[in-house]
Amino acid sequence: MKNCITLIFLVVFSLFAVSQEELLEGPFLQIESDTIYYGFVQKNDSAFKMLKITNTGNQPLLISSCKASCGCTIPICPSIPILPGMSNFIKLQYDATEKSGKFLKTVTIKSNAINHIVYIKVKGEVIQ
Repeated sequence: MKNCITLIFLVVFSLFAVSQEELLEGPFLQIESDTIYYGFVQKNDSAFKMLKITNTGNQPLLISSCKASCGCTIPICPSIPILPGMSNFIKLQYDATEKSGKFLKTVTIKSNAINHIVYIKVKGEVIQ
């Protein structure tokens, strides 16, 4: 009986381990931070930030889309594959020509990763 219980435990554990491995197959987009803070930006200026991204998965990562919630934020994403374990950068430009005050925008990154859609918050304050 004891051997039977041990055998059942081993079979169940192996099935769980295999299913967990299958979930981790593919690229995974890890971002340095989910919020980019520009601080104070002078009105009519442009501010730039770089965001480090890393592929922590086991297959090449391809960014398919990189869009902002408004025209004042311009993301530039890598167009080449990011190999497993490698990093690259997303360049973010904020154009402060519209109005003064605090801002909160969103950049949406779509890819072939397991976490295929990632959102980044862009915030700061435009001053005169």
